[in-house]
This record gives sequence, C-alpha cells and structure tokens, in this order.
Amino acid sequence: MSRICELTGKGRLTGNNVSHANNKTKRVFLPNLQNVTLLSEKLDRGFKFRVSTHGLRSVEHNGGLDNWLLKTRDEKLSARALKVKRELKKAAKAEKADQAA
Repeated sequence: MSRICELTGKGRLTGNNVSHANNKTKRVFLPNLQNVTLLSEKLDRGFKFRVSTHGLRSVEHNGGLDNWLLKTRDEKLSARALKVKRELKKAAKAEKADQAA
C-alpha cells in the first residue's frame, strides 16, 4: 500500500541525514498516515480513509468531509475519495431537484 494521503495527496519526500562530521546519506521522510472513518453529513454514513494527521486537521478546519471534498481539486484526491465526491454531487443535485419541485 502506498504511503500517500487519500485526501491531500501528501506523499514521501527524500532528503539527507547529516552527521556531526557533515556526512550526508540519503533518507526518506514519510507522512504520518492514520486509518480513520470520516462521517459525511449529507450522505449520513462514514467512509474509511488513510489520511495524514495534517490532512485530518485540515478537513476539520474546513467544515468536515463534505466541504473538503467539494473544494479540493480532483488531482489531489484518491480514487476512493473521488467516488465519494461524485456521490456528494449526485446527492446535492437530487436535493436541488426536490426543492424545485
């Protein structure tokens, strides 16, 4: 399983370990990924995602999963997150049709 946040697209970075003698060796910085269940208010159910802790704080800061998915570009989202985003758009469209009728 790849080490990429499903909501923010944050992945691994490379850099150097630098010793006291200034020797440099390659190393990898991995995001702090957590398995979480995020609740969708519009769809009334939870979705499991593998999200970085930074991404989790960002989602909560922006008003929850629904707002985050609708505001985020498709390129950053994983396939599962895109599927949920399509469901949200479909639900919003159906809600507008019900209000118009």
